[in-house]
Amino acid sequence: MPISELYGQTYGLKASQIKRLKNLYKRKVPRSSLVSQDFARQLGELSAETGRQIGALVSRAGRVEYVAIGDAFSIELPDFKRVRGGQGRFRGLRFIHTHLRGEGLTRDDLTDLQLLRLDAVVALLVDERGLPTVADYASLRPPDDSGETVDHHEPRPPSQLDFDFVDWIEDLEDRFGAAQRGIATTSAAERAILVSLSCGPDLDVDDRIDEMAELARTAGVEILEVVRQRRPRPDPKYVIGRGKLQDLVLRAWQRGADLVLFDRDLTASQVRHVHELIETRIVDRTQLILDIFAQHARTAEGRLQVELAQLRYRLPLLTGHGESMSRLAGGIGGRGPGETKLEVDRRRVRDRIKHLERSLQKVSRQRSTQRSRRNREGLPILSIVGYTNAGKSTLLNQLTRSEVIAEDQLFATVDPSSRRLRFPRERDVIITDTVGFIRDLPPDLIAGFRATLEEIRDARVLIHVVDATSPVLESHIESVRSILRDLELDDKPECLVLNKSDLLPALDAQRLARRFDALPVSAATGEGLRQMLEYLEPLVFPGREPDEPELAATGTED
Repeated sequence: MPISELYGQTYGLKASQIKRLKNLYKRKVPRSSLVSQDFARQLGELSAETGRQIGALVSRAGRVEYVAIGDAFSIELPDFKRVRGGQGRFRGLRFIHTHLRGEGLTRDDLTDLQLLRLDAVVALLVDERGLPTVADYASLRPPDDSGETVDHHEPRPPSQLDFDFVDWIEDLEDRFGAAQRGIATTSAAERAILVSLSCGPDLDVDDRIDEMAELARTAGVEILEVVRQRRPRPDPKYVIGRGKLQDLVLRAWQRGADLVLFDRDLTASQVRHVHELIETRIVDRTQLILDIFAQHARTAEGRLQVELAQLRYRLPLLTGHGESMSRLAGGIGGRGPGETKLEVDRRRVRDRIKHLERSLQKVSRQRSTQRSRRNREGLPILSIVGYTNAGKSTLLNQLTRSEVIAEDQLFATVDPSSRRLRFPRERDVIITDTVGFIRDLPPDLIAGFRATLEEIRDARVLIHVVDATSPVLESHIESVRSILRDLELDDKPECLVLNKSDLLPALDAQRLARRFDALPVSAATGEGLRQMLEYLEPLVFPGREPDEPELAATGTED
């Protein structure tokens, strides 16, 4: 960068004015001063003469790094390179500029302060003679219980700004760093701010927030704060309003957040625009769910399915910035020198998707062969379905004396498990545990796990497990049935089971069972499972008289 480069609206300026503006690069502000009287006067005189706001970005060493020219009402900062990083560190630049109409710091000034993490922003109020009468200044505020992000200090004449700027800014930066280091030492998990947007009358917003918090916990993420906004519709560029997002930027930095979670899916355009304001990683709902699946997939098939779903999700979001992502012109009608980096990345992703699809087709054929063998043996199939973390794997373990992984987490089961369950008179059935469902299950996930979900297609009866203690169990029931309808599996006979009924008062459990025409059970204790098998036997073996069911199972994989 030439040391005398000017930024902004330089058109219409006289040659002598441009020369004087370039000479600002030769000026130096004393290190101990926020702004000196001499430097303020020079900016004021130039501003009054040109009728425009004049600004300078000054380093902590007092050097003028950038000079910008605006119009009479506003000024735009240059796109300077991002410098300095780490916990609690500012940019190391303060912005000193003039205001010609007697107004103090504007919202745009405070927004620049927050988004760019400047040391300070100073507005010099200039009179008609070009004399700076007052310096109105603000700085970032360390995190506290007030929730404020900016300290707007009392305006003073530049000559009365008699504090030591170096000591002041280093102390402020140390307070930010100490707060963020304290956050980092109290938790080993990643830290996130959760953004929740509700449109119109949204009665389920609290349930969605609770579910996102549980998803975050499963993924090993700690929610530091929940930011809510209600709008008629999502902002097409920023999801939430730009002003709310700007406040979020500093809140995330103040709290030491590693990422920002959105409780809905973002478009490629929204991801791009939000990234222009937020340096922190952005994760939407689908990506969070896919990350959980990636953590919990243990078999080769499960990992293939998760990778396919992730690539299908990420391909539309694959965008690039900078010269490495652009295509160079190759003359009139020419294609240029070849593929860009972005095009190469997209091609590689598409090739990988095709490879995974072929691999999963082989898996699907293998599963079809296994199902044909089971059909020849005449073994009926029971499939356990239900909302995630309803207790499906625990039920399978209790019925078959197995040790399938069962944890108090969402999507603890990604890989399907099949076991033999023996009814009386040597009647065997295959009982399968499938992946848990969730409201608005990502389409890419359904497509990636279609081979697994095909196991449900041959089931003679579906055991629909519901968490009886959930305050939104009715919504969970409808979400599961909606997904089954989308998979064209809603014609299967269903046995609705209210799991964890032992955690409810007996009368409440009976009332829920009557309301939903369901069976109250406890997969953890085995309570009610005998009655469940008595109900299932005529559905699985129609035309036969039911016998006393036997819970002992072979416990072998199929």
